[in-house]
Amino acid sequence: MIYSITKRIIDIFSSIILLVIFSPIIVVVAIAIKLETKGPILADTPRRVGKDNKFFYPYKFRSMIVNAYYLLKTDPKFKKAYEEQQKGGNYKVKNDPRITRFGTIIRKYSLDEIPQLVNVLKGEMSLVGPRPYYPEELEKQQETYPQTKNLVKEVLSVKPGITGYWQVTGRSEVKFDKRIQMDADYARKESIFLDIFIILKTPWAMISGKGAL
Repeated sequence: MIYSITKRIIDIFSSIILLVIFSPIIVVVAIAIKLETKGPILADTPRRVGKDNKFFYPYKFRSMIVNAYYLLKTDPKFKKAYEEQQKGGNYKVKNDPRITRFGTIIRKYSLDEIPQLVNVLKGEMSLVGPRPYYPEELEKQQETYPQTKNLVKEVLSVKPGITGYWQVTGRSEVKFDKRIQMDADYARKESIFLDIFIILKTPWAMISGKGAL
């Protein structure tokens, strides 16, 4: 209980402070997106699975073409990328043809995820926690790695985070079975000190762009 209350207080105050600090970057990114391509500034991101299996929509700057997620499944020119996504162990696509030129930059340095601070303020996410997964991703990966089913339940017992343990260690380079184990270990510990450690490592993970897709 003390951990949950302390974590929520840190989430609220930190998100407000970070939104103020990042406000110049938010303006620049928003303008750059509008100048490069027509369409909304925020991505049409599909729903994710949050705490206790509740669905929510994470806010992200648009780094892809409009309707990217729909077109991946329906447009024949993205067939190869779709097949790669379905076969991959991390539900990502290397050299994704849907990503815009500016989108490549903001994804590399995780700038596209700054709007998720609003999700934190709304209580749907936390600054630190397991990465939010797509519903179909969890279903497919548990079929591939059946030994992870209990780990998934543990992960979904806490709020997903903007950053987390596997994000600051390997990011997209970490396969699902190892990633979900790391997320489950984090969920069990409930440690403010671990949260602070992860937050302190996050800027380097962003600047280096290591493992980003």
